[in-house]
Parts: sequence; C-alpha cells; structure tokens
Amino acid sequence: MTTVQTLKGFRDFLPEEKRKRDVVAQTMRQVFANYGYAPLETPTLEYAELLLGKYGKEADKLVYQFTDRGEREVALRYDQTVPTARVLAQYQNELPPYFRRYQIQNVFRADKPQRGRYREFIQSDCDIFGSTSPVADAEILAVFYAVYEALGVRDLRIEINDRQTLFGTLEPFASANLSVLSLCQTIDKADKQTETELQEELQSKGLSVDQADQLFTALKKAEMSNLLQEIVNTAVALGVPKSTLKFNPNLARGLDYYTGLIFEGRIPEYGVGSIGGGGRYDNLINQLSGQNIPAVGFGIGFDRTVEAVDQLGLLTKADQAKTQVLVTLFSLDTLQKSLETAQKLRAAGIATEVYPALDKLSKQFKLADQKKIPYVVVIGDEELAEDKVTLKQMQTRKQEKLSLIKAIAQLIKKS
Repeated sequence: MTTVQTLKGFRDFLPEEKRKRDVVAQTMRQVFANYGYAPLETPTLEYAELLLGKYGKEADKLVYQFTDRGEREVALRYDQTVPTARVLAQYQNELPPYFRRYQIQNVFRADKPQRGRYREFIQSDCDIFGSTSPVADAEILAVFYAVYEALGVRDLRIEINDRQTLFGTLEPFASANLSVLSLCQTIDKADKQTETELQEELQSKGLSVDQADQLFTALKKAEMSNLLQEIVNTAVALGVPKSTLKFNPNLARGLDYYTGLIFEGRIPEYGVGSIGGGGRYDNLINQLSGQNIPAVGFGIGFDRTVEAVDQLGLLTKADQAKTQVLVTLFSLDTLQKSLETAQKLRAAGIATEVYPALDKLSKQFKLADQKKIPYVVVIGDEELAEDKVTLKQMQTRKQEKLSLIKAIAQLIKKS
C-alpha cells in the first residue's frame, strides 16, 4: 500500500500557512524592489561539480547529488549564491555593471530535521555584484534591516564581524594539519555549543588545552576593524539604528567563500537562532569563471522568518488576504443574480467565494464559519424582487437588507 505522508524534513503548506508565507514573500519583494534590486530565478538542478567544493567539506556532505538518466552528475540547489555566480559568469555580457538581484526560491540540504531546520526550505537572497565599496556592504545591511522593519519586527539584532579580522586572530593557531577554515567551522558553532564543547572539538582537531584557551582569549580581545567601523557608520546613515548592530568577534559564518564583512540576524524573542545572514565574498565568481567580480549579499531563512513573525503576532495581512464574503445560492430562480453579485463584489476588489451547490442555507453558513469567512450574502426571493441583498456578519449573526452598492461600500470600509 502506498505511504501517504511527506518525506521527513519536507512539508506541505495548507492554505492558512501558505497565506502567511505569501504575505512575507510579498513584503520582501516590495522592500527589495524599493532598493532597486531585480528579480532572478535559477534552475533547481545544477551540475554537481558547480556546487561541490564551494561551501566546505562539512557543507558538501549536505548537498543532494545523484546521477540522472543522461549519466550526468547533478545536484539540487544548496543555496542561491553559487548558482547566481554561474549566472554572472554565463551572462556577463548581458548584465549591467553593479548588478543587484534578489531571489526567493527553495533550496535543499540533507540535514538532520529539527525545529526551524528542514531538508527543503525557502531562501530569500539579495546581493550587489561588482563593487568593493563599503557603501555596498552597508546597503546590504540596510536592506536586511528594512525587510524586518517592514514585517513589523521592532527588536532585531544584527551581529557583525570582519572575516579578515577573524582570520588574523585564528592564524597563529593554524598549522599544516589544521587550517584557519577548519578553525572557523568550529567557532561558527558558538551559538549552538558551549565553550567547553568547542574547546573539546578544537582539541580533537589537534590543539592543546592551553592553545584552545589562548584562542578563546584572543577572540574575546579582538576589536572592530577600521573597515568594519566605516561600514557600520555608513549603515547607520542608511537608516539602520546603531543599537541594532552588534560586534561579535566569535561570529564566523562557516561557509568558506566569505572574505570580508560577515553578519547574522537574530530576533531575541524568537529563540531558534539566526534568521539570516551573509557578507562579502569577493573570490567566488573568480573561482567559477576567472572573472574578477566582487560581491556582497545575504540569505534570509524564509521559513524561520515566517515562524518568528507569526509567533510575534505580526501577520495580520494574512488574515486580510482571506475570502471576505461567501455568496450563498438560494434557489434556481435566484442563481443568476447571485452569480452576477459575486462578480460585482470581485470587481470591487472584495475577495468573494460562491457556494458551489444548491444546499440548505444552514450548511452554507456552516461552511463560512469553518473557513472563517466574515460575511455572507444571501439573495432569496424577497431580495431578488427588491433588487437588494442580505448581508450577514457571521461573528455577531447580525444581518441587514440593503442595496448591493451600499453592501459593497460597507465591506470596503470594514476591510
């Protein structure tokens, strides 16, 4: 017998949840467009060799890869940064200088499912290509902040660091058998593990107890670089509250390709962890195509963001997106008038559903209650004769007979 359930780590989204996701996605698109970013989409599948070796050994283990029917080694999109780097290399003569794009698509990772972490999820990316200016870094921080401001989040924390400063701090502890990137991957777990657990991992990689202690002492003493301070000052000029930006010398961002600014966003009231992050990655496109195209950007954890803003009660727009009116079908004699009324309501911008059968009014009202449709329109023999409709408010059960024009005005006023 066929198993009727989703794969572990994958999800269905029923209408209530999908409305919330649509509201968040539309809000993000509006912010990105307001900052001048263009939309982009890339395929779900890429050649495996394009993706592997770009994220680090640990991340490579999470890439879904397989051989297709054409005997090609392919992989599901792990993130949107590497595919976009391919786009830049492939279409370099068709894209404008300082190309800026946003991308909201699903990505796949063979990770262990847990709260806020899935094997298929949506990422919302935003990047500027071609500029090494701190202004570009600062604007990326400003766009990230603007997304959450538009969603109604008032307590956002953006932790920032400079990858070069971090490398400079870690290099004295590296060796031929222990790379700086390997140290970074351990430090990147600082928000998930205790310092003792991190020290044990560093020791398993070859550091002595004293060296591990010295490494953490060096991190605690690290200071913000002049470049990072310039980025912060510029971001503040672009509207990011200074109190939102927090220097975190332990922030590592485990992916190998970052070269300068790195950051992660957190909502303190949402305890799951980072809701997104990014930074500067100036060498990735060069690795792919030989073209020297610097870049800075971020990826938002879309699913975590939806969950966070929903927890905070900020998704009232999702309620507004629901059906506002159910038009009932009273009889064959009034059917034509009911259908015409539904079309006039829709033409006025009122989300309207028609009950799809001739049935008892009690059943039609019950459906409106089940679907939380706030208003019902009834057109019976009396309404038809008087050229009016009965508008019923389902929560209070109050109803009144009035002209369709007045009913529309009342519904628009209450929407």
